[in-house]
Amino acid sequence: MAKIAFILLCHKDPEGIIRQAERLTAAGDAIAIHFDGRAKSADYERIRAALKGNPAVTFAKRRVKCGWGEWSLVAATLSALKSAVDAFPDATHFYMLSGDCMPVKSAEYAHGFLDAEDVDYIESVDFFGSDWIKTGIKEERLVYRHFFNERTQKRLFYTAFELQRRLGLRREIPADLQMMIGSQWWCLRRRTVEWVLDFCRRRKDVMRFFRTTWIPDETFFQTIVRHLVPETEIRSRTPTFLMFTDYGMPLTFYNDHYDLLLGQDYLFARKISPDATELKRRLAELWASEGAGFEISDEGRSLFRFLSGRGRIGRRFGLRAWEAESTLGAGRELLMVACKKWHVAKRLVERVRAHTDIPAVEYVFNEADTPMPDLGGIESSIEKRGRHRRSFLRMLFEHYGSDRLVICVDPSEFDLIRDLSSDRARTSLLEIVCDFSDDYLTGHARRVGLAGEKTPREVLDRLLPTIRRDIAFESERMRDADLPRHIRIGSDASADETAAALARFLDVPIETARHLAADHLYSD
Repeated sequence: MAKIAFILLCHKDPEGIIRQAERLTAAGDAIAIHFDGRAKSADYERIRAALKGNPAVTFAKRRVKCGWGEWSLVAATLSALKSAVDAFPDATHFYMLSGDCMPVKSAEYAHGFLDAEDVDYIESVDFFGSDWIKTGIKEERLVYRHFFNERTQKRLFYTAFELQRRLGLRREIPADLQMMIGSQWWCLRRRTVEWVLDFCRRRKDVMRFFRTTWIPDETFFQTIVRHLVPETEIRSRTPTFLMFTDYGMPLTFYNDHYDLLLGQDYLFARKISPDATELKRRLAELWASEGAGFEISDEGRSLFRFLSGRGRIGRRFGLRAWEAESTLGAGRELLMVACKKWHVAKRLVERVRAHTDIPAVEYVFNEADTPMPDLGGIESSIEKRGRHRRSFLRMLFEHYGSDRLVICVDPSEFDLIRDLSSDRARTSLLEIVCDFSDDYLTGHARRVGLAGEKTPREVLDRLLPTIRRDIAFESERMRDADLPRHIRIGSDASADETAAALARFLDVPIETARHLAADHLYSD
């Protein structure tokens, strides 16, 4: 059975560290602690004294003064790793933790998880080919030498960087290494850790290189492990659940995140707020529990993207340079049906095709598998249709040999709707406003990845009001934009009212519109 030696990097909260060490070792595991050399010596001595009698606790032989982004963080990790390897010969795995981490599964579950596959868990993606780095310098982290800390010595950091750049003092990356990048929170097998430590002793050139890179804790282990271990024995993921904003700031979890955290496919989570005492208590009890079952829904990141994206501007379909003067064509009319319940709009489109001569297609900008004619490849993906939307729609007009075309759009695509409404061609918008039951919204959340089949009821109960408000906001946004020929009909409208709206929208006889508005148009 797996035995974990936790590698704990910490710099504050001695009482919290003591509790964390006692909790983790009580389940039969071990822990090696590195307490920052910049922290108070009195706090360090308090930790050592409290844990002195615990044989499953050891300390890094050297306390390194750590700074964010510096080699010192890697040096501290290596120091703690060496102590753990020597002190715990029966440890099978070495798991990186911080003082802000807490378990989100039981120890029983964690051991079973690590026993299930003989692999290493470390996020490790190509440094140059991925978009892992969201802001700041990228290649410059490696090809220039960094002797100063960007946060505490900003002027010196950028002066040295600019001087090297002007003098052309770029350096080569070690030729036999493929540079990788990823989270510093990993779990490695004993054999892998021994290989890494041996590599550090043998390859002084690589050690010199990494000592002057910037933020090496995101590249050192990620690169060396990938260099030493076969790809089939690496799971490129962190076993610790953490999320970052678009600006690179870590997300903090609070008391009301308990159910969400348990549903994620991870063993630990960071950062737990120091004030989340109830969350910490419940997670501590969870770690010690036996026979606990976990329903993995894993919707955390998609849920965060949804909630943080609400109200954000700028994610629009901007006009491309080659489309700036493009138009759908003079004398043409684009008829857009906006409806959140896609099956309702599709039902209407099917009747339009059956009872009129107006060509109609479904959610061409939302569904990849929407039935469409061969247009030479531009129709092959949602990305291509959206990137060249005017060209794509013109080709649809030409394919059907018609000056009128009906398409379905999701109300969330406001910028697309507004952009097409500004075209020189005539445009009309029919908004079908529907009622949404909790069951429907739950299904919608699962379809778009905001929830899974096993998402806890408590998470859904908090999520559904937000989705409902978001749908209402989409409708209000279209109404407030004062779009030309914007017609709204609701599921509470009578058959005559619906027929009148459809006759006006499609410019068809009222008798034809009555066929379109027949029973069951809105039914689920």
